Amino acid sequence: MRVSIYIYKDGQRTYEFLKLYLVPEKGKIEKALNKETLALANSIKATRIMELQSERHGFTPLHSNEILFFDYFMMIRDKKDGTTRQSWEHALKHLQIYEKDHQITFDKITRKWVEGFRRYLDRETNIFDIDNRKHNCEKKMLGQGTKALYFQKLSACLNEAVRDEIIASSPMTNVERFSDPESCREYLTLEELRLLASTDCDNTEIKRAFLFSCLTGLRWSDIAKLRWEEIEDSNNRTRIIFRQKKTRNLEYLDISPQAVSFLGHKEHELVFPYLLSSTCTRGVIKTWVARAGIRKHITFHCARHTFAVMMLDLGTDIYTLSKLLGHRDLSSTQVYAKILDKNKQAAVAKIPEIM
Repeated sequence: MRVSIYIYKDGQRTYEFLKLYLVPEKGKIEKALNKETLALANSIKATRIMELQSERHGFTPLHSNEILFFDYFMMIRDKKDGTTRQSWEHALKHLQIYEKDHQITFDKITRKWVEGFRRYLDRETNIFDIDNRKHNCEKKMLGQGTKALYFQKLSACLNEAVRDEIIASSPMTNVERFSDPESCREYLTLEELRLLASTDCDNTEIKRAFLFSCLTGLRWSDIAKLRWEEIEDSNNRTRIIFRQKKTRNLEYLDISPQAVSFLGHKEHELVFPYLLSSTCTRGVIKTWVARAGIRKHITFHCARHTFAVMMLDLGTDIYTLSKLLGHRDLSSTQVYAKILDKNKQAAVAKIPEIM
């Protein structure tokens, strides 16, 4: 039996019923779904509380000297799930170690404050500070990638505050960022992709979405929200017109006939209505890949890498690939050119035998 979730608005004595439901927890999948549903409900609740407080005190729109920074950061965190939520949670814990006043308002978040947090991440923090079980362990500094990740979460929060008109501009502007270390981008070869496609998967919806991503380069976040109204058929071709969740840019993406075959039938508003949470999806893909005998650490995002490398291998120029992937900067696409450099491969093939 399903249980409806509601929010009680203090002061107005009214109930706001959300179209969200908890399901009986028969296993890990149901528990993960309920956790995701509760996180969304709490996020909506936090937003409503901020709106009511603003109305009660006559602040419309909200002002930076009234909005608590940590409350706002947690509101954004609660909209996330899986490893993304975990990284927001870890960033929050380090922010709370750096800033002892947990009632700090946005007008106190200055460029000097931001630079101080950067120094904290770079020189003062201990990787075990946020884990009470290892609090007394020998000090270990954060890795370069982790510093960049946590600093980026602060940047994302401040950019969101600008969009919500809480602050006029981000104090992160002109503050030096941490450079991301170059990471290994795992992908499937064409042979591996064909092998995976012919292997049974425990969840047909995830299999359909993953293979669709391999043929289009779309991210998980954009596939999960893809609607039939965003798909256009004209002149014997199919095009997706959508707004990227990550960049908020409007994109026009032509897709191949085989990619169209993975769209399925128009029965719901969403093209992929039965996708699980990202955490559950990760486990399904891991089992599926192992069943195919592929010894690689493959996540859903690797489908996007697979598409990029495959397009380069087929002779697509780097500029066109950049447009297909929806990259803002060509440098983001050039990483794939590094992975697949046929000139290097041809040069190595010419090396004569020495024995």
